Amino acid sequence: MWHKNLYGGMMQRSGRLSFTAFFCLVFGFASAQAQTFTALHQFTGGTDGSNPSSSLALDRAGNLYGVAPYGGSQMCQTSNGIGCGTAFKLTHRGGGWTFSTLYQFTGHGDGANPIGNPMVASDGTLYGSTNAGGNLNCRDTYGDGCGTVFRLQPQPNICASLSCPWNETQLYKFTGPSDGNDPWAGVVLDQHGNVYGTTHSGGSLGWGVLYQISPSGSNWIESTIHTFAGGPDGANPSTTPTLDAAGSLYGTTLFGGGDGGCTGGGCGSVYQFMPEGPQWIEAILYNFPGAYNIPQGGVVLDPQGNVYGTFDDGITGVFQLTPAIGFWNFNLLYADEGDMQAFSGPLARDAAGNLYGTSQTGGNRTNCQMGCGFVYRLSPSGGGWTFTSLYEFTGGSDGANPVGGVTLDGTGNLFGTAYSGGTHRCGSIGCGVVWEITP
Repeated sequence: MWHKNLYGGMMQRSGRLSFTAFFCLVFGFASAQAQTFTALHQFTGGTDGSNPSSSLALDRAGNLYGVAPYGGSQMCQTSNGIGCGTAFKLTHRGGGWTFSTLYQFTGHGDGANPIGNPMVASDGTLYGSTNAGGNLNCRDTYGDGCGTVFRLQPQPNICASLSCPWNETQLYKFTGPSDGNDPWAGVVLDQHGNVYGTTHSGGSLGWGVLYQISPSGSNWIESTIHTFAGGPDGANPSTTPTLDAAGSLYGTTLFGGGDGGCTGGGCGSVYQFMPEGPQWIEAILYNFPGAYNIPQGGVVLDPQGNVYGTFDDGITGVFQLTPAIGFWNFNLLYADEGDMQAFSGPLARDAAGNLYGTSQTGGNRTNCQMGCGFVYRLSPSGGGWTFTSLYEFTGGSDGANPVGGVTLDGTGNLFGTAYSGGTHRCGSIGCGVVWEITP
């Protein structure tokens, strides 16, 4: 059967296998220790935006940055929400947080509906993508336009107020047919200032692309690193690439991979692209079978080169890929056979090797039919992994349905967003919140 995710996209649920006895032998479960949850901001659907669906970025001073796909300028109306979206900042001063809107997208030349994870550079510049706006060759449920890549910087003149808007620069506007369409994912920067990302669709074969945008004087030049072909090559990349120290890019595709009966000739894949001179060498690390499939959250790496990620289609779980000679080993760290959990956000990893993530459903079902979602931790323990639910959302002022992942600071605090819930209404649901969990 099919279910609809919070982005409005359609995912196929595959048949289930019974792993209950296996779980009892391998996985440990723990109840959460005392955690303090704080809602840092309640979105209103006005100039601050609404319904955030991505992770937050953290700068060196401990300030948070994010994007909201709706709210802000009301010039955009999509089937999912009203407003062209915003970029925002939460400034940490003393023991409190101050929210400010950095930019309100207007829908055409400057982009609209940012849903991918933003990235803040070491100089404080914010980079990101918008799913719509820009070149108007494309049209879908998310809005008009093929999407853009943008940069936001503070005004050059000193501003005495925290609410001063930032200046936006359009680095690139996608055109759809060859260079891609619908950048669901955010962007990542290398040490040379090159920007990397993916588009969910478009490209010459229609299955999305992996792209690079490079500075050239005062201009920016886009190049397509890879056009996904479906089948064994993978299809529909929807997550922000991960960059390692050697400059290789890792990521996932929602479909393709060549195994199973899912859309695009497969149930998803994990890829690696290694730079070799001006070329990039592709390696498919893993193709998901029908039992575990649809990797929606991208990947995170550890210092040993192991790759971690999530999958979500019927059976929800967390996996690890370890390199071996000529292939990669797939290790299942956690899985849930029920329909309630949905691991669509990216993982975060701390220095001790613990993994943190969100489930957009499951947990408390008092105010949410499928559960309002929760934040979890997976900890290595005695050769296995212990799963701990750190916080269950209630759908009230704390929010509901955390689609984005977890952001960690240096002292173990967790930050994230909830797509719905909160104290204000946006259409039939709440406008969402920004939250913090302190140990």
